[in-house]
Amino acid sequence: MRAKTVEDREILELIDPVAESIGLDIVRVRLMGGTLRRRLQVMAERPSDNDIDVGECARLSRAMSEVLDAADPIAGEYLLEVSSPGIDRPLTRLKDFDLFEGLEARLETDRMVEGRKRFKGIVAGTEGDSIAIDLDGEDDTALIPFDWLVDAKLVMNDALLKRGAAIRAARGEPEDDGLPEGAPEDRNNTKTTEDDA
Repeated sequence: MRAKTVEDREILELIDPVAESIGLDIVRVRLMGGTLRRRLQVMAERPSDNDIDVGECARLSRAMSEVLDAADPIAGEYLLEVSSPGIDRPLTRLKDFDLFEGLEARLETDRMVEGRKRFKGIVAGTEGDSIAIDLDGEDDTALIPFDWLVDAKLVMNDALLKRGAAIRAARGEPEDDGLPEGAPEDRNNTKTTEDDA
């Protein structure tokens, strides 16, 4: 799920080693848009705490740009966007379902499972190659093969916001968001750098 299309997978193969060389993991790669001006969105994080700062985004962006310029896997112009996965992050790797156990998520499968493809519930970890989820309104924990997932994302709610606040407090970061008083709040906590290629 880190890459959806063939093009995304080719790009991921090129940039995975680049990210690893500077101590980061690629969470997701998406090449979006039409043929004129496309956008390459790359979400990355430190494996140690599942976060990334603006400086690391910029460093990864520069390092990836060199590799992408040399390999030229994208026809035409594109905009490179490197960011954190955000607080309501996508769950793209099997290990994410263990890391974020106890939080609410929305899932979508590529096939019908008991008459539906969309699910919402509390992540309950993994069992083998399946993810476990306590579905809303159901008594039993459901097991869904990870390979059947096409989309999975944490749900923005009070529990997730409190978790984010606790992590920031543990790092000694201020409670305020750093925005001027009266400015709209950015709940995704996304940090972005952009390079034209």
